[in-house]
Amino acid sequence: MMNLQGQTKGQAGQQATLNRLKKELDQAMACEASIPMEPGGWWHQYVCPTHHTELLFDELREDDGRYHCPYGCVLEGEPYHGAWLVYRHQLWARRSLKAAAVYAATKELAYGSYGRDIISAYAKQFPLYPVHPDAQPWMLKGRAFHQALTEAIWATTLLQAYLLLQDSGLAFGEAQADITQFISMLESSMEQYHHILTIERDQPENNYTAWLNAALSCVYAAKQDHAKLDSLLERKGGIRNHLEIAILNDGLEFEGSVYYHVFVLRAYLITVEMLKRFDIDGFEIKAEGSRHIEGMLDVLIRLAEEDGRLPATHDGPYGRMPYTLEIIEVFEKGLARYQKPEYWKLLNYYYETMGQGDSEALQSSEPWAYRNAGLEALLYRQWTGEEISLEDPPAASSALLPDSGFAWLRQAGNPLTAMVDFGPHGGSHGHFDKLNVMLSLNGKPVSPDRGTVPYGSVLKKSWYPATTCHNTVSVNGQSQQEAEGCCLSFVEEKAYTAMTMSVDGAVPGATLVRHLLVGADYIVDWYQIGLAEPGEIDWWFHFIGEPSVEGWDFNATPAALGQDNGYEYVRAIAKWSKSSSVSANEDIMARVTITGLEGGNSLSSAVALSENAEAYLVESPGLADDPSVMMKGVLVRTAGASADVAAVYAAGDKELDVRLQPLDESGASAEKKLTVRIGNELISYQLTADGIREMSI
Repeated sequence: MMNLQGQTKGQAGQQATLNRLKKELDQAMACEASIPMEPGGWWHQYVCPTHHTELLFDELREDDGRYHCPYGCVLEGEPYHGAWLVYRHQLWARRSLKAAAVYAATKELAYGSYGRDIISAYAKQFPLYPVHPDAQPWMLKGRAFHQALTEAIWATTLLQAYLLLQDSGLAFGEAQADITQFISMLESSMEQYHHILTIERDQPENNYTAWLNAALSCVYAAKQDHAKLDSLLERKGGIRNHLEIAILNDGLEFEGSVYYHVFVLRAYLITVEMLKRFDIDGFEIKAEGSRHIEGMLDVLIRLAEEDGRLPATHDGPYGRMPYTLEIIEVFEKGLARYQKPEYWKLLNYYYETMGQGDSEALQSSEPWAYRNAGLEALLYRQWTGEEISLEDPPAASSALLPDSGFAWLRQAGNPLTAMVDFGPHGGSHGHFDKLNVMLSLNGKPVSPDRGTVPYGSVLKKSWYPATTCHNTVSVNGQSQQEAEGCCLSFVEEKAYTAMTMSVDGAVPGATLVRHLLVGADYIVDWYQIGLAEPGEIDWWFHFIGEPSVEGWDFNATPAALGQDNGYEYVRAIAKWSKSSSVSANEDIMARVTITGLEGGNSLSSAVALSENAEAYLVESPGLADDPSVMMKGVLVRTAGASADVAAVYAAGDKELDVRLQPLDESGASAEKKLTVRIGNELISYQLTADGIREMSI
């Protein structure tokens, strides 16, 4: 029971959150709307076919058959109506949980009755939904939705609300019979889906399984069925087994997608809540390495930007409000258990993304995690008066995740950092992006992984997984094949942090090796490509912001860079003009200064070009939350059986120079050295058995 009396800061914060939720519920209750009688479709189809952005959804707007794109497009009919219904059903389930939380805190019957009425209405309606006739053949079919997965997520919210209202002493009266039937039907269908997925399809590691486990845990908690809960704990694809097989040793979900990691972690945490009702501490269920709840939370801290945002690795949205709420939920729960100050960084960032349009929140000087707290904070936060850390959390540091194949390279004092993706492909949610490098400046992305759009967009399969969409190498106009790279060396020294990674099999017959070094105020990037036979090697560097145009010829570009594998979405807008005063054994360089970055930042870059290389400025569909906002980039195209592409990056507007030259001036050796000039500082690098290192003078 929540104590709202007194004047401590914590209780005042709880009261402000409670008032915010009451206001939202009052607005909803005033609309006199009811739950949809139609089942929902597939939310992935709620996307504009022209701009590839999710369509708008207004919680207080009733359905008029017209679904609006942020850019003014209006869509009608299916599949948009069915997809809208998914949002609507999920909204009603969330309203029931909001109402239950407010009733638990206040005992105001209006809110308890509202939550009870929603749950009762769905319990009565659920048997009338058929097994969805419009679901796609590959789906596990639901009743209230195309997908059983969506149904499991929706059902856990309703059952959490039901249990909370019961805990708070609210009786369901005559509606209890409908609810009992609803729970029984859910149990039967979720058990069937679990068997199909884990036994018939032999996919117990699937992220669906985590949600089927969560839904069944809620069912068993509602029925107080300890025996079936025990069975779920131990069976194939059950609670323990899924943790063992779906989570990697470093704590990340096996698909390498931060989005699906949060997705699975949220299901686990709902399951933990249900286990507590059987006096089982789910936080203590652990497997080898970091395969446990704390490890899954902590790996997100290691992967986060300095400002707290999470990268959109592999399949996953770059920004989306339902995803924001999921992140907030898992970290509010994690904070309540572990009280780690690092968690505040992520919470504060995602509460800020929620509050940008809130005039009241904008006027407050409190941290965003305080002024914009909502349902998750009311349910899970410990309102002690000291719940928000006033101290800065520990600074982000370099990190190597050898199992999932990600790393952050950071160096004290350097505002420029690099994240790399070198590990497993990621299964059906992986991208063809091995040795992808993502730069950030002052904790804000410069060249991020763009994530992906909903399945309803053609870009979901044709653009966002493609190698051309990432900052790595493609060959002969083809995307890489599924492959797993490895870390050859990872070194943290006082003066620099360096890494060498490689991958075989991404390009048939080719070896790709990439060396990175983060120094005091710059990053050096040296990519080596060797092919079995001569071909066309494309090195990509896409970025947010606007490039300088000095040195680029906007009248000398090819008609097309390629025909498919993502090339059809990339347009060359300028070509680098080579200088004629270059000696035969000296490479030249293309320079780009990037301005207009988030926070007013700018970045200088230079990339060395060999004699048989060309460089182009390109543009292509941007971040997955709005692909119509194009991203610019640099393409270095080299003809031959091998290529060395070297680049240097530095914060601000700096004069940079980068050269790849013979290591032995006599020409007796094929090895090269990399010489970098930053202002008046000149540094030479060579490749050693331990990777890229500064040459001794």
